[in-house]
Amino acid sequence: MMDFVQILAGEFHLKTSQVAQTLALLEEGNTIPFIARYRKEMTGGISDEVLRDLHQRLTYLQNLQQRREEVYRHITQLEEMTPELEEKLAKATTLTEIEDLYRPYRPKRRTRATIAREKGLEALAAWLQSRDVPGHDPLTEAAAHLNPEQEVNTPEEALQGAMDIVAEDLADEAELRKKLRRLLWQQGELAVKAKDETAESVYEMYYDHREPVKKIPDHRVLAVNRGEKEAFLKVALVIPETVAVTQLEKALLVSETDPRNETLRAIAVDTWKRLLLPSLEREVRNELTERAEAAAIILFGKNMAGLLMQPPVTGKRVMGIDPAYRTGCKLAVVDETGRVLETTTIYPVPPQNEMVNSAATVKRMVASHGITAMAIGNGTGSRETEQFIASLIPSFPHPVAYAIVSEAGASVYSASKLATKEFPDMDVSLRGAVSIARRLQDPLAELVKIDPKAIGVGQYQHDVNQKQLEERLSGVVEDSVNRVGVDVNTASPSLLQYVAGISKTVAENIVAHREANGGYTDRKELLKVPRLGPAAFTQCAGFLRIRQGKNPLDNTAVHPESYPQAQSLLNKVGLTPADLAADRSSLLEEKLADLKLEALAKELDMGLPTLCDMVAELKKPGRDPREELPKPVFRTDVMKMEDLEPEMELTGTVRNVIDFGAFVDIGVKQDGLVHISELRNGFVKHPLDVVAVGDVVTVRVLSVDLKRQRIALTMKKEK
Repeated sequence: MMDFVQILAGEFHLKTSQVAQTLALLEEGNTIPFIARYRKEMTGGISDEVLRDLHQRLTYLQNLQQRREEVYRHITQLEEMTPELEEKLAKATTLTEIEDLYRPYRPKRRTRATIAREKGLEALAAWLQSRDVPGHDPLTEAAAHLNPEQEVNTPEEALQGAMDIVAEDLADEAELRKKLRRLLWQQGELAVKAKDETAESVYEMYYDHREPVKKIPDHRVLAVNRGEKEAFLKVALVIPETVAVTQLEKALLVSETDPRNETLRAIAVDTWKRLLLPSLEREVRNELTERAEAAAIILFGKNMAGLLMQPPVTGKRVMGIDPAYRTGCKLAVVDETGRVLETTTIYPVPPQNEMVNSAATVKRMVASHGITAMAIGNGTGSRETEQFIASLIPSFPHPVAYAIVSEAGASVYSASKLATKEFPDMDVSLRGAVSIARRLQDPLAELVKIDPKAIGVGQYQHDVNQKQLEERLSGVVEDSVNRVGVDVNTASPSLLQYVAGISKTVAENIVAHREANGGYTDRKELLKVPRLGPAAFTQCAGFLRIRQGKNPLDNTAVHPESYPQAQSLLNKVGLTPADLAADRSSLLEEKLADLKLEALAKELDMGLPTLCDMVAELKKPGRDPREELPKPVFRTDVMKMEDLEPEMELTGTVRNVIDFGAFVDIGVKQDGLVHISELRNGFVKHPLDVVAVGDVVTVRVLSVDLKRQRIALTMKKEK
C-alpha cells in the first residue's frame, strides 16, 4: 500500500503531521475554504490553493493505487505473477509505468504476432532471441518449422511469423519502452507542416516548424493541436531512426558474428517503425497535451480569480450600456443595491445614427436618476458608443465618468434560466445591460451567475479537458466568494451556493426563508433554514455576514465557535461588541495594536493563527478585502488608436494574462500587448509573477500597427 501522507509531504514540502491532519479533515467532509480559514492550527496554515492541489494529487494517487491493485489481480489470475514483477509493480509511481508492466499481459486484438503464435511459431521465435544456443542461418532453422496445415509452407513464411512474435515481445518490454520514451523526450522534435501551403490561416507561422520536444512551450502545444484538429497542420514526432534502432539492437544481438544478426537487425527496424514509434508518439504527445492543458487551466483559474476579486464600485447609481449597431444600444439603470430602475434602447451608432433622440434620452436618465457612473460593454460597437457618451459628459448636470467593462458571458447570462427567473418580464436583450451595470458595482456577485468558461480570461479554454477546467474554476469561484464573505440578507442564490457547505438547494432555501420571514438578524437563525443542519452551519457560518444584526460579531469573519474568545479579547482591551458596530476603526486599531499575541493565545486557550485572524477582523469589522485593490479606471474622454504615439505613457487595466504576456485595455479600440520581455526590467519566468487580471498598470507605447490593429506596450522602467 502507498503511504499517501509520506508521498504528499515530500512532494509539497510539508510536515507529515500537516498532511495527515489535512487528509483527516477532508475525510470528515470539511470544505476546503473552511479548512483553509478556520483550521490553520491543524494544517499549519496551508492556503486554499495548495489545499486544492493537494486534494487533486491525492485523487491521482488513489487512482494509481486502485489501478495497481487491478493489474496485480489480473496478472495473478493469469498465473503469471513473479516476485520480480510484483516488486516492479509496487515501486511504480505513475500510471504509465503500471500500464507498461501490464502491457504483455493485457488482452490484445488479433495481430500479426498472435496469428504467428496460433501457427505454432513461438519456438522459432525463442530460438531467434536465444543467447544459450549457437546461431546458424535463420532460414535453415525456419525450414524445420513448416506446417502446411497452418499455412506455413515456406521457410520465409515461418521466419516472418517468428520475427513478428519477437517484434511484439520487444515492443512490450517495460524497461525498453521507458528508455525509448525518455529518448523521445530528450532528443525528439515536433515537426509541423502545412497540409496546404497556399491556405491562409492563423497557423501560417507553423507551416514549416520544428522544435525540440523538451523545449516546446505549453501554449505552442495547444496552438499546434488546434491547427491539426482544424486540418491546417500535419504534426509528427521525429527522431533519427538509428538512435532508436541502436537501443533495440542492443537488446537483441547476441554477438557481432552471429548469423542471426541480419534478421535481428531487421526485427529492430520493424519494431521501431511499426510498433514503438506510433505508440510512443501518441503517449508523448498525449503527455505534452496534458501538461499544456494543466498549465492553461491553472492560468485560466488565476485570471478568473483576478477578475472576481476586482474591487466593487459602491454607493453609485450606474447606467449599464450594452452596445450594438443594428439592434441599438441597450441601457439599464440600477440603484446602489443593484435594483433595476429603468431600461430602454437607443440608436446613436450606425446604421441609424439617431444622435439627437439618443442624447436626449441619456441626459434625461442621468438627471432623473442621479447617475454618476456608466459601465460600457466592450463588445461590438463599444468604441462608437464610448465616443457618443464622452461627447455628452460636458452637458450632464453633475460629474459623470464611465468605465469599459468586459461583457464576456453577458449574452449567455441573458438567455439563461437564472436571468429568466430574475427578470421574467424583461426582454432578453436588456438583461445584458443590467448585468454590465452590476459587474461594475460588484463583479463577484454578478459574475458568479455565469458559467466560468464563458467569461473568457485564458487561453484555449475550449480545447482543454472540460471536466478539469470546470473543477478548477468552480474552486476559484468558491475560494473568491469565501475570501470576500457574503451578505446573507442581500445575496442571490447564485452567490450563496458558492459559500462553503451550502448547496444549490440550500441557497434557494436561505433566500426563500429570508423572503418569507424578513431579513436574518442572527447567524443562528440559519439553523431554521430547511436542510441547513449543524454540520453545514459549521462550514458556512463564518463566511456569511449579517450587517446591523443583534451581534456585531456576525458582521465579521470570526466564526461563531470562537465568539467566547472574541468576547474575552474585547473585554481585555476595554471594548464591547457595540464598538464593532459603531464606526470606531481608529479606536479598535489603537486598542488592539500592542497585544502580546503568543501569551494571549495561551490565556484564551486558542491557536495563534486563529487569534491573529481574529484581531485583524476586529480591527476592521465588515471589511471587504477587495477594497484594498486599485479601483477600475474611469474616463471622461475617448482616445483612438490614431492618437497613440511611441513613448506615450498611459494607465490601463489588465484584461487577460497569457503565457507570453498580458493584454492591457488603455482606452482605445484594441487592447495592447505587453510581451513577457517587456513586463519589467530583468528576467520574468511567467507573466503571472508580475501582473494579474484587473490590475491597474502604467504602460508606455512601443509601437502601433494600424493595419494589423496591434499595439505593443512596455511596463519597463526607463533607464
